[in-house]
Amino acid sequence: MRVFVVLVVAGFRRFTAYRLAALAGVVANVTFGYIRGAVLLAIAGAASVAASGYSADSLMTYNWLTQASIGALAIWGTNEITERVRTGDIAVDLARPLDLMTTYLAQDLGRAGAAAVLRGLPTLAVGALTVGLALPAAPSSWILGVAAAVTGVVVSFLSRFLLQLTSFWIVETRGLQTLYMVASGFFSGLVFPLALMPSWLQTLAALTPFPAMLQLPVDVLSGRVTGVDAWNHLGVQMLWLAGLTVAGRLMLAAGTRRLVVQGG
Repeated sequence: MRVFVVLVVAGFRRFTAYRLAALAGVVANVTFGYIRGAVLLAIAGAASVAASGYSADSLMTYNWLTQASIGALAIWGTNEITERVRTGDIAVDLARPLDLMTTYLAQDLGRAGAAAVLRGLPTLAVGALTVGLALPAAPSSWILGVAAAVTGVVVSFLSRFLLQLTSFWIVETRGLQTLYMVASGFFSGLVFPLALMPSWLQTLAALTPFPAMLQLPVDVLSGRVTGVDAWNHLGVQMLWLAGLTVAGRLMLAAGTRRLVVQGG
């Protein structure tokens, strides 16, 4: 546990070193926040939106919470492991007396914490000051919301970890990464709340881990779901977390046996 905490802190310090990059991220988040907000306000009066339980205020809250979460979730994927396989540096990682999945999880939690502080909170503050947010007052919503947000980060890491492990078999993974980027943005609820989509698309999204990264935590944090429904959301996230953990362990074990290091 001490080593895990050290790695989390190291990940946090690593990603807080680039403050100008974080500032650029805030500017991008805020800019697209206003653009998405305008689109969502334009459809706020539609009957289908009202039937889904969203109002103009709740759509704005959803908009800014999702914009603030993008950096922490790394929703469009990462490629650090892929690059280390390509260069051969993965051999060093596998030779260390530390578990590969646990090591990268700790570092990613540090990265997510840095992104939340440097990008997420400022983005949320801009939204609150300029547009206003309809956030819940009940402490239970905040406690469950934070738990759901952290679980969403772990689910996102595990999904990205599985994607990057394909580089143990496939030298060029940019095609898969592009497909992941498109699918994650759409099925996570980043483009539109999933409740506004046709029922068959909602069903398709539920078969993927992407809603557990973003839509479900935002539902809880915004107070859109409370009580038993909030616990159900957290339960769905936990199921995805357990399933992806098992899949990651199996794929890592198979990949380690299969790996032919490229370039070293």
